Amino acid sequence: MNIYAIKAIYLFEMARTARTLMQSIASPVLSTSLYFVVFGAAIGSRMGEIDGISYGAFIIPGLIMLSLLNESISNASFAIYMPKFTGTIYEVLSAPLSYIEILIGYVGAAATKSVILGILILFTARLFVDYEIAHPLYMLGFLILTALTFSLFGFILGVWADSFEKLQIVPMMIVTPLTFLGGSFYSINMLPPLWQKITLFNPVVYLISGFRWSFYGIADVNVILSLGMITLFMLICLTTVWWIFKTGYQLKA
Repeated sequence: MNIYAIKAIYLFEMARTARTLMQSIASPVLSTSLYFVVFGAAIGSRMGEIDGISYGAFIIPGLIMLSLLNESISNASFAIYMPKFTGTIYEVLSAPLSYIEILIGYVGAAATKSVILGILILFTARLFVDYEIAHPLYMLGFLILTALTFSLFGFILGVWADSFEKLQIVPMMIVTPLTFLGGSFYSINMLPPLWQKITLFNPVVYLISGFRWSFYGIADVNVILSLGMITLFMLICLTTVWWIFKTGYQLKA
C-alpha cells in the first residue's frame, strides 16, 4: 500500500476545500440553517409532536441526510471530473499506485468533508432546537457509512459525466427529490396505506429512518433493514468502480 500516494491525493483534495470554504462548508450550513428557521422555529412551533418528538427536532436527521447525500456526491464527482477535464488524470493513472489507492485518496477526502459538514450542521441545529442523541456511536457510524457510500456513488458519477451539466443532473433531479419524499419532513406512517407501500421503493427512506432511529429510537422501517440497504448500495458502488478501473471506462479514452 502506497501510503505517500494516498496521502498526496487526500491532502490535495482537502486543501481544495480550504480554498473554497464559503462554497463547500459555509453555503450548505447556511442553507440548512434556513430550513431550521423556517420549518423548525416558525412552522414547527405551530405543529404538534410526531411520535412524541417536537417537529423541529424530528426533521434534524432528515436535513442532515439531505446535505450529506448532496455534498458527498458533489465532492467526489467534482474531485475526479476535474482531473479528467484538465487531462491530469493520465498522470495519476501512470503513477506507481494501484486503483485501490486512487480510490481511497479521492473517496476518503470526499467522505471526510461530508462528515465534517454533517457534524457542523448537527451543532448548528442546537442553536434552533433542543434534541437528544439516543445512540451516538450508531449515529456517527451511520454518518460515516453513508458519506463513504455516496462518495463512491459520486466518484462513479464524476467518471461518467462528460460535462459540468451532467454533474448536476443526478443530485438535483434525482437525489434531492428522493430525499424530500423520503421522510425528511414527515413520518411515512402519516401517509395513506397505499403511499406507504409506494414510498418503501424509495431507497432514501431507509437512510433517513435508520439515521433518525440513532437520535430518538424511532424508525419507519426496521433498523437492520436500513443497514442492509446502505451496505447493499455500497457493494453495488464498489463493484461498479472495480469494473470502471478494469475496463478503463471514461478514464483511458
